[in-house]
Amino acid sequence: MPKKNQDHWSLLNTFYWTGSHLEFTLDVSRMQLASDFVEIVADRLGTALDEMEALEKGAVANPDEGRMVGHYWLRAPDLAPTEDIRDAIVAAQKAVKDFVGQVHFGSIRGQTGKPFRNVLVMGIGGSILGPQLLASALSGPQDKMHLFWMDNTDPDGFYRLYRRLHHELDRTLCLVMSKSGRTLETMTAMEETKSAMKRVGLDFAKQAVVVTLPGSELAQRAEHEGWLATFPIWEWVGGRMSLFSAVGLLPAGLMGMDVDALVHGAARMDQATRSRTLRDNPAAMIAALWYHTVVENGLSQLVVEPYKDRLEPWSRYLQQLIMESLGKAVDRQGKPVHSGFTVYGNKGSTDQHSILQHLSEGPGGFFVEFLHVMRDLYGATWGSGGAFDTELEVRPDVSSGDCLLALLMGTREALSGKGRPNYSIWLERLDATTLGELVALHERAVGLYASMVDINAYNQPGVEASKKSAGRFLEQQRRALEVLVDQQPNRMTAIEVAKAVGKDGDVESIYLSLRHLAANSTRGVRRQAAARPMDEVFWWDRGVRDK
Repeated sequence: MPKKNQDHWSLLNTFYWTGSHLEFTLDVSRMQLASDFVEIVADRLGTALDEMEALEKGAVANPDEGRMVGHYWLRAPDLAPTEDIRDAIVAAQKAVKDFVGQVHFGSIRGQTGKPFRNVLVMGIGGSILGPQLLASALSGPQDKMHLFWMDNTDPDGFYRLYRRLHHELDRTLCLVMSKSGRTLETMTAMEETKSAMKRVGLDFAKQAVVVTLPGSELAQRAEHEGWLATFPIWEWVGGRMSLFSAVGLLPAGLMGMDVDALVHGAARMDQATRSRTLRDNPAAMIAALWYHTVVENGLSQLVVEPYKDRLEPWSRYLQQLIMESLGKAVDRQGKPVHSGFTVYGNKGSTDQHSILQHLSEGPGGFFVEFLHVMRDLYGATWGSGGAFDTELEVRPDVSSGDCLLALLMGTREALSGKGRPNYSIWLERLDATTLGELVALHERAVGLYASMVDINAYNQPGVEASKKSAGRFLEQQRRALEVLVDQQPNRMTAIEVAKAVGKDGDVESIYLSLRHLAANSTRGVRRQAAARPMDEVFWWDRGVRDK
Protein backbone atom coordinates (compact mmCIF):
# COMPACT_ATOMS: atom_id res chain seq x y z
CA MET A 1 0.00 0.00 0.00
CA PRO A 2 1.19 3.55 -0.62
CA LYS A 3 2.38 5.47 2.38
CA LYS A 4 0.19 8.33 3.50
CA ASN A 5 2.86 10.91 2.73
CA GLN A 6 3.26 9.71 -0.84
CA ASP A 7 3.15 12.22 -3.69
CA HIS A 8 -0.46 11.93 -4.86
CA TRP A 9 -0.14 14.04 -7.97
CA SER A 10 1.73 11.31 -9.85
CA LEU A 11 -1.22 9.00 -9.21
CA LEU A 12 -4.10 11.33 -9.95
CA ASN A 13 -3.20 13.64 -12.81
CA THR A 14 -1.14 11.55 -15.21
CA PHE A 15 -1.59 8.49 -17.31
CA TYR A 16 -1.46 5.45 -15.09
CA TRP A 17 0.83 2.91 -16.73
CA THR A 18 0.86 -0.70 -15.59
CA GLY A 19 4.20 -1.68 -17.06
CA SER A 20 5.66 -2.68 -20.39
CA HIS A 21 4.70 -6.34 -19.98
CA LEU A 22 1.00 -5.39 -20.22
CA GLU A 23 -0.27 -3.76 -23.41
CA PHE A 24 -2.70 -1.78 -21.36
CA THR A 25 -3.05 1.76 -20.01
CA LEU A 26 -5.36 3.15 -17.36
CA ASP A 27 -5.99 6.91 -17.25
CA VAL A 28 -7.65 8.13 -14.04
CA SER A 29 -6.78 11.80 -14.48
CA ARG A 30 -10.40 12.81 -15.19
CA MET A 31 -11.95 11.11 -12.15
CA GLN A 32 -11.85 14.29 -10.05
CA LEU A 33 -10.27 12.42 -7.16
CA ALA A 34 -9.76 14.35 -3.96
CA SER A 35 -6.26 15.42 -2.97
CA ASP A 36 -6.50 13.14 0.08
CA PHE A 37 -7.70 10.22 -2.04
CA VAL A 38 -4.81 7.97 -1.00
CA GLU A 39 -5.40 8.55 2.71
CA ILE A 40 -9.12 7.88 2.32
CA VAL A 41 -8.65 4.46 0.72
CA ALA A 42 -5.34 3.33 2.26
CA ASP A 43 -6.56 1.32 5.25
CA ARG A 44 -9.55 -0.26 3.53
CA LEU A 45 -7.54 -1.17 0.46
CA GLY A 46 -4.79 -2.66 2.60
CA THR A 47 -7.34 -4.93 4.31
CA ALA A 48 -8.83 -5.83 0.91
CA LEU A 49 -5.43 -6.88 -0.41
CA ASP A 50 -4.91 -9.02 2.69
CA GLU A 51 -8.26 -10.72 2.14
CA MET A 52 -7.51 -11.25 -1.55
CA GLU A 53 -4.23 -12.93 -0.65
CA ALA A 54 -6.05 -15.23 1.79
CA LEU A 55 -8.71 -15.98 -0.83
CA GLU A 56 -6.10 -17.11 -3.34
CA LYS A 57 -4.56 -19.38 -0.70
CA GLY A 58 -7.87 -21.18 -0.18
CA ALA A 59 -9.64 -19.31 2.64
CA VAL A 60 -13.43 -19.56 2.75
CA ALA A 61 -14.25 -16.34 0.92
CA ASN A 62 -17.96 -17.06 0.44
CA PRO A 63 -19.05 -17.54 4.06
CA ASP A 64 -22.77 -17.63 3.26
CA GLU A 65 -22.26 -20.85 1.33
CA GLY A 66 -19.12 -22.03 3.14
CA ARG A 67 -17.06 -22.10 -0.05
CA MET A 68 -13.64 -21.21 -1.28
CA VAL A 69 -13.47 -18.90 -4.28
CA GLY A 70 -11.00 -20.19 -6.84
CA HIS A 71 -11.46 -18.64 -10.27
CA TYR A 72 -7.91 -17.27 -10.01
CA TRP A 73 -6.57 -20.83 -9.86
CA LEU A 74 -8.06 -21.54 -13.29
CA ARG A 75 -5.24 -19.54 -14.90
CA ALA A 76 -2.56 -20.58 -12.39
CA PRO A 77 -3.29 -24.16 -11.25
CA ASP A 78 -0.04 -24.34 -9.28
CA LEU A 79 -1.49 -21.75 -6.89
CA ALA A 80 -4.43 -24.01 -6.00
CA PRO A 81 -4.47 -24.87 -2.27
CA THR A 82 -4.56 -28.64 -2.81
CA GLU A 83 -3.06 -31.07 -5.29
CA ASP A 84 -6.52 -32.47 -6.05
CA ILE A 85 -7.79 -29.08 -7.18
CA ARG A 86 -4.65 -28.41 -9.19
CA ASP A 87 -4.85 -31.79 -10.91
CA ALA A 88 -8.57 -31.34 -11.63
CA ILE A 89 -7.95 -27.99 -13.33
CA VAL A 90 -5.08 -29.34 -15.43
CA ALA A 91 -7.08 -32.44 -16.40
CA ALA A 92 -10.12 -30.36 -17.40
CA GLN A 93 -8.03 -28.04 -19.58
CA LYS A 94 -6.43 -31.03 -21.30
CA ALA A 95 -9.82 -32.68 -21.80
CA VAL A 96 -11.17 -29.53 -23.44
CA LYS A 97 -8.21 -29.34 -25.83
CA ASP A 98 -8.44 -33.06 -26.67
CA PHE A 99 -12.17 -32.84 -27.37
CA VAL A 100 -11.78 -29.72 -29.49
CA GLY A 101 -9.02 -31.38 -31.49
CA GLN A 102 -11.18 -34.43 -32.17
CA VAL A 103 -14.09 -32.28 -33.33
CA HIS A 104 -11.88 -30.20 -35.63
CA PHE A 105 -10.10 -33.28 -36.98
CA GLY A 106 -13.43 -34.99 -37.64
CA SER A 107 -13.02 -38.02 -35.40
CA ILE A 108 -16.07 -36.78 -33.47
CA ARG A 109 -18.89 -36.18 -35.94
CA GLY A 110 -22.63 -35.73 -36.13
CA GLN A 111 -24.77 -38.86 -36.16
CA THR A 112 -25.29 -38.69 -39.93
CA GLY A 113 -21.52 -38.92 -40.43
CA LYS A 114 -21.01 -35.26 -41.33
CA PRO A 115 -18.44 -33.19 -39.42
CA PHE A 116 -19.73 -30.60 -37.01
CA ARG A 117 -19.54 -27.01 -38.15
CA ASN A 118 -22.01 -25.31 -35.77
CA VAL A 119 -22.11 -25.03 -31.99
CA LEU A 120 -25.43 -24.34 -30.28
CA VAL A 121 -24.64 -22.97 -26.81
CA MET A 122 -27.39 -23.17 -24.18
CA GLY A 123 -26.94 -21.21 -20.98
CA ILE A 124 -27.92 -18.13 -19.04
CA GLY A 125 -26.06 -15.38 -17.21
CA GLY A 126 -22.47 -16.26 -16.41
CA SER A 127 -22.73 -19.49 -18.37
CA ILE A 128 -23.14 -17.63 -21.64
CA LEU A 129 -22.20 -13.94 -21.31
CA GLY A 130 -18.51 -14.84 -21.20
CA PRO A 131 -18.59 -17.03 -24.31
CA GLN A 132 -20.63 -14.36 -26.11
CA LEU A 133 -17.99 -11.77 -25.25
CA LEU A 134 -15.24 -14.05 -26.54
CA ALA A 135 -17.09 -14.79 -29.75
CA SER A 136 -17.84 -11.14 -30.47
CA ALA A 137 -14.37 -9.87 -29.60
CA LEU A 138 -12.27 -12.54 -31.31
CA SER A 139 -14.32 -14.04 -34.13
CA GLY A 140 -13.28 -13.58 -37.73
CA PRO A 141 -12.80 -15.33 -41.06
CA GLN A 142 -10.45 -17.78 -39.37
CA ASP A 143 -13.24 -19.28 -37.24
CA LYS A 144 -13.41 -23.07 -37.43
CA MET A 145 -17.04 -23.29 -36.27
CA HIS A 146 -20.07 -21.02 -36.06
CA LEU A 147 -21.62 -20.33 -32.65
CA PHE A 148 -25.33 -19.86 -31.99
CA TRP A 149 -26.92 -18.94 -28.67
CA MET A 150 -29.93 -19.93 -26.60
CA ASP A 151 -29.81 -17.57 -23.63
CA ASN A 152 -33.48 -17.20 -22.81
CA THR A 153 -36.59 -19.34 -22.64
CA ASP A 154 -38.56 -17.50 -25.31
CA PRO A 155 -40.30 -19.87 -27.76
CA ASP A 156 -40.25 -17.17 -30.44
CA GLY A 157 -36.47 -17.01 -30.16
CA PHE A 158 -36.26 -20.80 -30.32
CA TYR A 159 -38.37 -20.84 -33.47
CA ARG A 160 -36.23 -18.26 -35.24
CA LEU A 161 -33.07 -20.16 -34.34
CA TYR A 162 -34.37 -23.54 -35.46
CA ARG A 163 -35.41 -22.04 -38.78
CA ARG A 164 -31.81 -20.96 -39.34
CA LEU A 165 -30.40 -24.34 -38.31
CA HIS A 166 -33.12 -26.59 -39.73
CA HIS A 167 -30.97 -28.11 -42.47
CA GLU A 168 -27.87 -28.01 -40.30
CA LEU A 169 -29.05 -29.73 -37.12
CA ASP A 170 -27.12 -32.89 -37.96
CA ARG A 171 -23.97 -30.76 -38.12
CA THR A 172 -24.66 -28.88 -34.90
CA LEU A 173 -22.91 -29.69 -31.65
CA CYS A 174 -25.15 -28.89 -28.66
CA LEU A 175 -23.35 -27.43 -25.66
CA VAL A 176 -25.43 -27.34 -22.46
CA MET A 177 -23.98 -25.24 -19.65
CA SER A 178 -25.54 -25.21 -16.20
CA LYS A 179 -23.51 -25.29 -13.01
CA SER A 180 -26.36 -26.63 -10.90
CA GLY A 181 -27.77 -28.79 -13.66
CA ARG A 182 -31.23 -27.42 -12.84
CA THR A 183 -31.23 -23.93 -14.38
CA LEU A 184 -34.76 -23.40 -15.68
CA GLU A 185 -33.86 -21.43 -18.81
CA THR A 186 -31.12 -23.83 -19.85
CA MET A 187 -33.18 -26.93 -19.16
CA THR A 188 -36.05 -25.48 -21.21
CA ALA A 189 -33.72 -24.75 -24.12
CA MET A 190 -32.33 -28.26 -23.90
CA GLU A 191 -35.76 -29.90 -23.98
CA GLU A 192 -36.91 -27.70 -26.87
CA THR A 193 -33.78 -28.57 -28.84
CA LYS A 194 -34.22 -32.23 -28.06
CA SER A 195 -37.75 -32.05 -29.49
CA ALA A 196 -36.61 -30.12 -32.56
CA MET A 197 -33.94 -32.71 -33.30
CA LYS A 198 -36.35 -35.56 -32.73
CA ARG A 199 -38.71 -34.11 -35.34
CA VAL A 200 -35.99 -34.50 -37.98
CA GLY A 201 -34.97 -37.96 -36.82
CA LEU A 202 -31.94 -37.01 -34.71
CA ASP A 203 -30.98 -38.17 -31.22
CA PHE A 204 -30.01 -35.17 -29.09
CA ALA A 205 -27.72 -37.20 -26.83
CA LYS A 206 -25.47 -38.19 -29.72
CA GLN A 207 -24.64 -34.53 -30.39
CA ALA A 208 -24.70 -33.16 -26.84
CA VAL A 209 -21.97 -31.98 -24.48
CA VAL A 210 -22.46 -30.68 -20.94
CA VAL A 211 -20.57 -28.40 -18.57
CA THR A 212 -21.88 -28.82 -15.03
CA LEU A 213 -21.01 -29.68 -11.45
CA PRO A 214 -19.46 -33.14 -11.13
CA GLY A 215 -22.18 -35.47 -9.94
CA SER A 216 -25.10 -33.13 -10.67
CA GLU A 217 -28.39 -34.52 -11.95
CA LEU A 218 -27.50 -33.25 -15.40
CA ALA A 219 -24.09 -34.94 -15.27
CA GLN A 220 -25.77 -38.20 -14.30
CA ARG A 221 -28.30 -37.82 -17.09
CA ALA A 222 -25.56 -37.19 -19.63
CA GLU A 223 -23.74 -40.32 -18.52
CA HIS A 224 -26.91 -42.42 -18.58
CA GLU A 225 -27.95 -41.21 -22.04
CA GLY A 226 -24.47 -41.45 -23.52
CA TRP A 227 -23.74 -37.80 -24.32
CA LEU A 228 -20.52 -37.08 -26.19
CA ALA A 229 -18.66 -35.54 -23.25
CA THR A 230 -19.01 -34.01 -19.79
CA PHE A 231 -16.81 -31.20 -18.49
CA PRO A 232 -16.67 -29.88 -14.92
CA ILE A 233 -17.31 -26.56 -13.30
CA TRP A 234 -16.65 -26.71 -9.60
CA GLU A 235 -18.43 -25.31 -6.53
CA TRP A 236 -15.60 -22.85 -5.99
CA VAL A 237 -16.10 -21.19 -9.39
CA GLY A 238 -18.94 -18.69 -9.59
CA GLY A 239 -20.86 -18.55 -12.85
CA ARG A 240 -20.01 -14.90 -13.51
CA MET A 241 -16.33 -15.71 -12.97
CA SER A 242 -16.26 -18.93 -14.99
CA LEU A 243 -14.85 -17.64 -18.28
CA PHE A 244 -11.54 -19.45 -17.80
CA SER A 245 -13.18 -22.79 -16.99
CA ALA A 246 -14.69 -25.10 -19.59
CA VAL A 247 -17.61 -22.63 -19.72
CA GLY A 248 -15.44 -20.25 -21.75
CA LEU A 249 -12.56 -22.40 -22.96
CA LEU A 250 -14.74 -25.02 -24.67
CA PRO A 251 -16.73 -22.71 -26.99
CA ALA A 252 -13.60 -20.59 -27.52
CA GLY A 253 -11.58 -23.63 -28.51
CA LEU A 254 -14.33 -24.91 -30.82
CA MET A 255 -14.30 -21.55 -32.61
CA GLY A 256 -10.56 -21.94 -33.05
CA MET A 257 -9.34 -19.34 -30.55
CA ASP A 258 -5.99 -19.53 -28.80
CA VAL A 259 -7.21 -20.59 -25.36
CA ASP A 260 -3.67 -20.75 -24.00
CA ALA A 261 -3.19 -17.07 -24.85
CA LEU A 262 -6.51 -16.22 -23.18
CA VAL A 263 -5.48 -17.96 -19.96
CA HIS A 264 -1.97 -16.51 -20.16
CA GLY A 265 -3.31 -12.98 -20.47
CA ALA A 266 -5.46 -13.41 -17.37
CA ALA A 267 -2.55 -14.93 -15.43
CA ARG A 268 -0.35 -12.02 -16.44
CA MET A 269 -2.90 -9.51 -15.16
CA ASP A 270 -3.34 -11.52 -11.97
CA GLN A 271 0.37 -11.26 -11.34
CA ALA A 272 0.33 -7.49 -11.85
CA THR A 273 -2.70 -6.98 -9.62
CA ARG A 274 -1.17 -8.79 -6.65
CA SER A 275 1.10 -5.82 -6.08
CA ARG A 276 0.58 -3.94 -2.81
CA THR A 277 1.74 -0.67 -4.37
CA LEU A 278 -1.23 1.29 -5.66
CA ARG A 279 0.60 2.71 -8.64
CA ASP A 280 1.60 -0.77 -9.78
CA ASN A 281 -1.81 -2.39 -9.28
CA PRO A 282 -4.49 -1.28 -11.79
CA ALA A 283 -7.21 -3.43 -10.19
CA ALA A 284 -6.54 -1.82 -6.81
CA MET A 285 -6.68 1.60 -8.46
CA ILE A 286 -10.04 0.85 -10.10
CA ALA A 287 -11.47 -0.57 -6.85
CA ALA A 288 -10.20 2.47 -4.97
CA LEU A 289 -11.68 4.98 -7.40
CA TRP A 290 -14.99 3.08 -7.34
CA TYR A 291 -14.96 3.37 -3.56
CA HIS A 292 -14.12 7.06 -3.65
CA THR A 293 -16.75 7.78 -6.28
CA VAL A 294 -19.61 5.59 -5.04
CA VAL A 295 -19.19 5.51 -1.27
CA GLU A 296 -17.52 8.82 -0.59
CA ASN A 297 -19.31 10.91 -3.25
CA GLY A 298 -22.61 9.06 -3.68
CA LEU A 299 -22.53 8.38 -7.43
CA SER A 300 -24.59 5.28 -8.10
CA GLN A 301 -24.23 4.58 -11.83
CA LEU A 302 -21.37 3.41 -14.02
CA VAL A 303 -21.78 4.01 -17.76
CA VAL A 304 -19.61 1.60 -19.76
CA GLU A 305 -18.58 2.80 -23.21
CA PRO A 306 -16.46 0.43 -25.32
CA TYR A 307 -15.48 2.11 -28.58
CA LYS A 308 -15.29 -1.04 -30.70
CA ASP A 309 -18.12 -3.01 -32.27
CA ARG A 310 -16.33 -6.21 -31.31
CA LEU A 311 -16.58 -5.20 -27.65
CA GLU A 312 -20.29 -4.42 -27.67
CA PRO A 313 -21.06 -7.33 -25.24
CA TRP A 314 -18.53 -5.90 -22.77
CA SER A 315 -21.18 -3.67 -21.20
CA ARG A 316 -23.51 -6.62 -20.57
CA TYR A 317 -20.67 -8.80 -19.32
CA LEU A 318 -19.49 -6.13 -16.90
CA GLN A 319 -23.07 -5.42 -15.90
CA GLN A 320 -23.49 -8.93 -14.52
CA LEU A 321 -20.01 -9.17 -13.03
CA ILE A 322 -20.44 -5.95 -11.06
CA MET A 323 -24.15 -5.85 -10.28
CA GLU A 324 -24.55 -9.49 -9.27
CA SER A 325 -21.38 -9.34 -7.18
CA LEU A 326 -21.83 -5.96 -5.50
CA GLY A 327 -25.59 -5.43 -5.32
CA LYS A 328 -26.20 -6.75 -1.80
CA ALA A 329 -28.74 -5.86 0.88
CA VAL A 330 -26.50 -6.63 3.87
CA ASP A 331 -22.80 -6.59 4.65
CA ARG A 332 -20.81 -9.53 5.97
CA GLN A 333 -21.90 -8.67 9.49
CA GLY A 334 -25.58 -8.84 8.52
CA LYS A 335 -26.12 -5.08 8.70
CA PRO A 336 -28.31 -3.39 6.02
CA VAL A 337 -26.18 -1.60 3.43
CA HIS A 338 -27.85 -1.92 0.01
CA SER A 339 -24.49 -1.66 -1.68
CA GLY A 340 -23.57 -1.57 -5.35
CA PHE A 341 -24.00 0.63 -8.36
CA THR A 342 -25.94 0.37 -11.60
CA VAL A 343 -24.03 -0.51 -14.76
CA TYR A 344 -25.35 0.30 -18.22
CA GLY A 345 -24.18 1.32 -21.66
CA ASN A 346 -24.01 0.02 -25.19
CA LYS A 347 -21.04 1.14 -27.29
CA GLY A 348 -19.42 4.21 -28.74
CA SER A 349 -20.03 6.05 -30.84
CA THR A 350 -23.62 4.75 -31.01
CA ASP A 351 -24.41 6.06 -27.53
CA GLN A 352 -23.35 9.55 -28.57
CA HIS A 353 -26.58 9.69 -30.58
CA SER A 354 -28.80 8.18 -27.88
CA ILE A 355 -27.78 8.90 -24.28
CA LEU A 356 -25.01 11.50 -24.55
CA GLN A 357 -27.41 14.43 -24.35
CA HIS A 358 -28.70 13.10 -21.05
CA LEU A 359 -25.20 12.36 -19.77
CA SER A 360 -24.05 15.85 -20.67
CA GLU A 361 -26.95 17.92 -19.40
CA GLY A 362 -29.25 15.64 -17.41
CA PRO A 363 -28.95 14.66 -13.75
CA GLY A 364 -25.52 13.60 -12.58
CA GLY A 365 -24.93 10.69 -10.25
CA PHE A 366 -22.83 8.66 -12.70
CA PHE A 367 -19.26 8.10 -13.82
CA VAL A 368 -17.96 6.56 -17.04
CA GLU A 369 -15.55 3.83 -18.09
CA PHE A 370 -14.25 4.38 -21.62
CA LEU A 371 -12.60 1.46 -23.39
CA HIS A 372 -10.76 1.69 -26.69
CA VAL A 373 -8.44 -0.43 -28.82
CA MET A 374 -5.69 1.37 -30.68
CA ARG A 375 -5.04 -1.15 -33.43
CA ASP A 376 -7.87 -1.61 -35.95
CA LEU A 377 -8.37 -5.28 -36.74
CA TYR A 378 -8.68 -5.01 -40.50
CA GLY A 379 -7.15 -1.61 -40.99
CA ALA A 380 -9.12 1.39 -42.18
CA THR A 381 -9.81 3.07 -45.47
CA TRP A 382 -7.99 6.38 -45.78
CA GLY A 383 -10.19 9.23 -46.81
CA SER A 384 -13.24 7.45 -45.36
CA GLY A 385 -13.58 9.74 -42.39
CA GLY A 386 -16.22 11.93 -43.91
CA ALA A 387 -17.46 15.20 -42.44
CA PHE A 388 -18.50 14.69 -38.84
CA ASP A 389 -18.49 18.40 -38.07
CA THR A 390 -19.53 21.31 -40.23
CA GLU A 391 -16.04 22.75 -39.90
CA LEU A 392 -14.29 19.56 -40.96
CA GLU A 393 -14.08 18.35 -44.52
CA VAL A 394 -13.19 14.99 -46.01
CA ARG A 395 -9.42 14.64 -46.04
CA PRO A 396 -7.27 11.95 -47.66
CA ASP A 397 -5.31 11.41 -44.43
CA VAL A 398 -8.35 10.72 -42.20
CA SER A 399 -9.58 7.14 -41.73
CA SER A 400 -12.71 5.69 -40.17
CA GLY A 401 -10.54 4.55 -37.26
CA ASP A 402 -9.31 8.12 -36.80
CA CYS A 403 -12.91 9.29 -36.66
CA LEU A 404 -13.82 6.70 -34.03
CA LEU A 405 -10.96 7.83 -31.80
CA ALA A 406 -11.87 11.48 -32.40
CA LEU A 407 -15.46 10.82 -31.38
CA LEU A 408 -14.30 9.12 -28.18
CA MET A 409 -12.00 12.03 -27.38
CA GLY A 410 -14.79 14.47 -28.10
CA THR A 411 -17.22 12.66 -25.80
CA ARG A 412 -14.64 12.37 -23.07
CA GLU A 413 -13.78 16.05 -23.31
CA ALA A 414 -17.44 17.10 -23.36
CA LEU A 415 -18.27 15.06 -20.26
CA SER A 416 -15.16 16.21 -18.42
CA GLY A 417 -16.09 19.81 -19.22
CA LYS A 418 -19.47 19.22 -17.57
CA GLY A 419 -17.82 17.85 -14.44
CA ARG A 420 -18.75 14.22 -15.20
CA PRO A 421 -15.97 11.97 -13.80
CA ASN A 422 -14.58 9.32 -16.15
CA TYR A 423 -11.61 7.02 -16.56
CA SER A 424 -10.23 5.40 -19.70
CA ILE A 425 -8.76 2.00 -20.49
CA TRP A 426 -6.61 1.77 -23.60
CA LEU A 427 -5.65 -1.55 -25.17
CA GLU A 428 -2.89 -1.58 -27.76
CA ARG A 429 -4.67 -4.38 -29.60
CA LEU A 430 -7.58 -6.76 -29.04
CA ASP A 431 -6.66 -10.45 -29.05
CA ALA A 432 -6.99 -13.43 -26.75
CA THR A 433 -4.17 -12.23 -24.50
CA THR A 434 -5.41 -8.69 -23.99
CA LEU A 435 -9.02 -9.83 -23.58
CA GLY A 436 -7.87 -12.20 -20.86
CA GLU A 437 -6.09 -9.28 -19.20
CA LEU A 438 -9.19 -7.08 -19.40
CA VAL A 439 -11.51 -9.65 -17.82
CA ALA A 440 -9.03 -10.54 -15.06
CA LEU A 441 -8.52 -6.86 -14.27
CA HIS A 442 -12.21 -6.31 -13.56
CA GLU A 443 -12.68 -9.59 -11.70
CA ARG A 444 -10.04 -8.56 -9.18
CA ALA A 445 -11.31 -4.99 -8.99
CA VAL A 446 -14.75 -6.35 -8.05
CA GLY A 447 -13.27 -8.60 -5.36
CA LEU A 448 -11.18 -5.80 -3.86
CA TYR A 449 -14.06 -3.32 -3.87
CA ALA A 450 -16.32 -5.87 -2.15
CA SER A 451 -13.79 -6.22 0.65
CA MET A 452 -13.52 -2.46 0.98
CA VAL A 453 -17.28 -2.16 1.58
CA ASP A 454 -17.41 -5.40 3.61
CA ILE A 455 -19.82 -7.43 1.47
CA ASN A 456 -19.80 -10.96 0.07
CA ALA A 457 -19.13 -10.63 -3.66
CA TYR A 458 -19.55 -14.32 -4.37
CA ASN A 459 -23.17 -15.10 -3.48
CA GLN A 460 -26.42 -14.07 -5.20
CA PRO A 461 -29.37 -14.40 -2.79
CA GLY A 462 -31.54 -12.10 -4.90
CA VAL A 463 -31.15 -14.35 -7.92
CA GLU A 464 -32.02 -17.41 -5.86
CA ALA A 465 -35.16 -15.67 -4.57
CA SER A 466 -36.28 -15.02 -8.15
CA LYS A 467 -35.74 -18.68 -9.08
CA LYS A 468 -37.82 -19.83 -6.12
CA SER A 469 -40.62 -17.42 -7.03
CA ALA A 470 -40.64 -18.75 -10.61
CA GLY A 471 -40.90 -22.27 -9.22
CA ARG A 472 -43.88 -21.30 -7.08
CA PHE A 473 -45.57 -19.72 -10.10
CA LEU A 474 -45.24 -22.92 -12.13
CA GLU A 475 -46.51 -24.98 -9.20
CA GLN A 476 -49.61 -22.75 -8.94
CA GLN A 477 -50.19 -23.19 -12.66
CA ARG A 478 -50.02 -26.96 -12.29
CA ARG A 479 -52.51 -26.94 -9.43
CA ALA A 480 -54.83 -24.54 -11.28
CA LEU A 481 -54.93 -26.92 -14.24
CA GLU A 482 -55.77 -29.78 -11.90
CA VAL A 483 -58.69 -27.75 -10.57
CA LEU A 484 -59.97 -27.05 -14.09
CA VAL A 485 -59.68 -30.71 -15.03
CA ASP A 486 -61.47 -31.75 -11.86
CA GLN A 487 -64.28 -29.22 -12.37
CA GLN A 488 -64.89 -29.81 -16.08
CA PRO A 489 -67.09 -28.90 -17.84
CA ASN A 490 -67.97 -26.19 -15.28
CA ARG A 491 -66.83 -22.71 -16.12
CA MET A 492 -64.74 -20.95 -13.51
CA THR A 493 -63.28 -17.50 -13.14
CA ALA A 494 -59.62 -17.01 -12.23
CA ILE A 495 -60.77 -15.88 -8.78
CA GLU A 496 -62.70 -19.11 -8.29
CA VAL A 497 -59.75 -21.17 -9.50
CA ALA A 498 -57.46 -19.39 -7.03
CA LYS A 499 -59.87 -20.14 -4.17
CA ALA A 500 -60.00 -23.78 -5.21
CA VAL A 501 -56.22 -23.97 -5.29
CA GLY A 502 -56.18 -23.04 -1.61
CA LYS A 503 -54.27 -20.66 0.62
CA ASP A 504 -51.28 -20.58 -1.74
CA GLY A 505 -53.41 -19.54 -4.69
CA ASP A 506 -52.54 -16.07 -5.92
CA VAL A 507 -55.29 -14.63 -8.11
CA GLU A 508 -53.05 -12.51 -10.32
CA SER A 509 -50.51 -15.30 -10.90
CA ILE A 510 -53.19 -17.84 -11.70
CA TYR A 511 -55.04 -15.41 -13.96
CA LEU A 512 -51.91 -14.60 -15.97
CA SER A 513 -50.81 -18.22 -16.26
CA LEU A 514 -54.25 -19.33 -17.44
CA ARG A 515 -54.47 -16.40 -19.81
CA HIS A 516 -51.11 -17.39 -21.31
CA LEU A 517 -52.19 -21.01 -21.66
CA ALA A 518 -55.47 -19.95 -23.22
CA ALA A 519 -53.69 -17.69 -25.71
CA ASN A 520 -51.60 -20.63 -26.87
CA SER A 521 -54.44 -23.20 -26.67
CA THR A 522 -52.18 -26.18 -26.22
CA ARG A 523 -53.38 -27.58 -22.91
CA GLY A 524 -57.12 -27.63 -23.21
CA VAL A 525 -57.73 -24.26 -21.56
CA ARG A 526 -60.33 -22.03 -23.18
CA ARG A 527 -61.55 -18.60 -22.17
CA GLN A 528 -64.71 -16.55 -22.72
CA ALA A 529 -63.63 -13.72 -25.00
CA ALA A 530 -65.98 -11.08 -23.60
CA ALA A 531 -65.07 -11.67 -19.95
CA ARG A 532 -63.39 -8.96 -17.86
CA PRO A 533 -59.90 -9.29 -16.29
CA MET A 534 -59.78 -11.44 -13.15
CA ASP A 535 -63.44 -12.33 -13.69
CA GLU A 536 -62.50 -13.94 -16.98
CA VAL A 537 -64.18 -17.31 -17.35
CA PHE A 538 -62.02 -20.35 -18.02
CA TRP A 539 -63.14 -23.89 -18.67
CA TRP A 540 -61.74 -27.22 -19.77
CA ASP A 541 -62.49 -28.42 -23.30
CA ARG A 542 -62.53 -32.21 -23.43
CA GLY A 543 -61.96 -32.15 -27.15
CA VAL A 544 -58.50 -30.62 -26.84
CA ARG A 545 -55.51 -32.74 -25.89
CA ASP A 546 -51.97 -31.77 -24.98
CA LYS A 547 -49.62 -31.98 -27.93
